[in-house]
Amino acid sequence: MTFSLVGKCNRTGMFGAAVTTSSIGVGCRVPWARAGVGAICTQHRTDPRLGPRGLDLLEAGKSASETVAELTVNDPTIGWRQLAVIDKNGGTACFHGDRIGSIHAGAEGDCCCATGNIIRNEQIPAAMVAAFEASAADPLAERLILALEAGDEAGGEFRLLKSAAVLVVDEYSFPLVDLRVEFDRAPLTELRYLWEIYRPQVQDYVRRTMDPDSIPYPEHE
Repeated sequence: MTFSLVGKCNRTGMFGAAVTTSSIGVGCRVPWARAGVGAICTQHRTDPRLGPRGLDLLEAGKSASETVAELTVNDPTIGWRQLAVIDKNGGTACFHGDRIGSIHAGAEGDCCCATGNIIRNEQIPAAMVAAFEASAADPLAERLILALEAGDEAGGEFRLLKSAAVLVVDEYSFPLVDLRVEFDRAPLTELRYLWEIYRPQVQDYVRRTMDPDSIPYPEHE
């Protein structure tokens, strides 16, 4: 009941992930990213511990495929899990546990990897990858949201979507973009609404963090 994509922007070196699902609050469980390291989505009876563990492996120099191999060994619950990973070089890998009984699939492309489970058809991840690849000139957050929209247009889930999130990291320890729709009847519409408001302010929030003295008083959050 979830479809997601991890990706890297070759122009900027940014990493990100985006996800939507028919359950509440997906943004705190599925997408993980670390600046200069990579990104991971962990889903289907989600184990959120796999996100930070995977990022640590990537930071230690493991490739995406090596990271998936280490995350999926000696874990008696791994049959329930689905993973998508991208490493610092843009290499990708995905994993589908053997206990996933629904329609599920994955697709890898140029610096991106999409996966889905409990979806209407196996072509949905490929549609997401195509949308991501076709929008290389756009900001990474825009490309990630376009991928979610393409997945929905390609068939999406059997149940009504209820939450969505987009996460992008740049050069800092904090996210450049971290927008979440926790519970809504049209979360992708709401996520795009949030992004269109936030998009022109992205660098302002970085400036408030890194150089607050440069902002005229009384501007504040």
